[in-house]
Amino acid sequence: MITLLIQDTTQALQDTASAVNQALTKPTPELHFIDLLFMGGWVMVPLAILAFLALVIFVERYLTIKKATKDESNLIGQIRSYIHSGNLDGAMSLLKNNNSPLSRMLQKGLKRIGRPIKDIEGAIENVGKLEVSKLEKNINVLGIVAGIAPMLGFVGTIIGVIAIFHQVSIKGVIEIGTISGGLYTKMITSASGLIVGIIAYILYHILNMMVERIILRMETDAIDFIDLLEEPSK
Repeated sequence: MITLLIQDTTQALQDTASAVNQALTKPTPELHFIDLLFMGGWVMVPLAILAFLALVIFVERYLTIKKATKDESNLIGQIRSYIHSGNLDGAMSLLKNNNSPLSRMLQKGLKRIGRPIKDIEGAIENVGKLEVSKLEKNINVLGIVAGIAPMLGFVGTIIGVIAIFHQVSIKGVIEIGTISGGLYTKMITSASGLIVGIIAYILYHILNMMVERIILRMETDAIDFIDLLEEPSK
């Protein structure tokens, strides 16, 4: 009898050890990034739209602004030689072929030659404002995305907390399995909203810095152009 009892106990211990080993060696299910995003719930849809919108605007504006930042260091020197030789048509042709915000601004000034300097300055300034406004088109949308995305993430946080309380009220007990769904929604939406907002904020300031450099160069070249027009009267 004792021998049978010992055999039964030994077999039970072996079975238990085997079950524990199987549980330990069982592979942990992989959690892919896409699956993780889906756990964020419906709030991830507007966040994805905002992220796509920010990316499209940045690429489009970056290429446009980059095109406007081509090297024009010799442009004023060429215009000076044309004006000193009295070849205004050559200067105008050069500016038209150049096709940049600066050249379009100087074209307006050339067309006003013969009028008072104040009129020429006003014409150049007005064209400059229009060109800057074209460069800044839609950049403010990035600023809006940077503000809205974290707020949407916060909405997801509230939804996750509501889901947690709802599950607890149904099951009447607080367990990891009960609150894990709401926690996933809460944390994923918060993190996604902050990431989208931070990236949009960085892209917004990158484009603004690029535009500011163009504005500074346009103002400097406009001053040089006005000085050039005043040279013959000196």
